Amino acid sequence: QVQLVESGGGLVQAGGSLRLSCAASGGTFSTNVMGWFRQAPGKEREFVASFIWSGRSTAYADAVKGRFTISRDNTRNTVYLQMNSLKPEDTAVYYCAAKSTRTGSYDYWGQGTQVIISS
Repeated sequence: QVQLVESGGGLVQAGGSLRLSCAASGGTFSTNVMGWFRQAPGKEREFVASFIWSGRSTAYADAVKGRFTISRDNTRNTVYLQMNSLKPEDTAVYYCAAKSTRTGSYDYWGQGTQVIISS
């Protein structure tokens, strides 16, 4: 089935930028939506952004609107999350996820990449 691998996390000071990547393999053709989620220490996992492959439409959580941008590379079956003007509250483990065209739910998840924003 689909395998997802995130990369690009790291440590950056507030106001800086990072770009996360999520490489999909094993059946991107079966995926119509890919998204980013994050989970901060002691908090529930929350939605960050999503990208619809066919229509190239995007959606963002209010907390990241105007600062984060999700995009895709069709050739490499990769989705990106460009994060600008980072804040300490953006600190979290970021997960890539893919919706299945069969179920319509986020059935596939990556292992996560750590993002730490220092004050």
